[in-house]
Amino acid sequence: MDLSNFETSSAFSEAEKLVLRYATAMTQTPVEVPDEIFNGLRKYFNEKQMVELTAMIAWENYRARFDHAFGIESMGFTEGAFCPLPEKR
Repeated sequence: MDLSNFETSSAFSEAEKLVLRYATAMTQTPVEVPDEIFNGLRKYFNEKQMVELTAMIAWENYRARFDHAFGIESMGFTEGAFCPLPEKR
């Protein structure tokens, strides 16, 4: 899986790379999404799609932080599948 190296991976389209940059920016504290990323996304997604994309990223951040605060861990339903964290640079 090239997720942790998405910037240099040929496995992702430019639109997918922009979405991953957007998700990364939205996950940081404080949230600071550069205009370059947001404007780039608008080339691929209309206003309704941007709202839905933003809502889904925000919801996953909410859910992950909520679960973490309460110590809620995986219950093993994914049979070993996981979402790796980006490699430290």
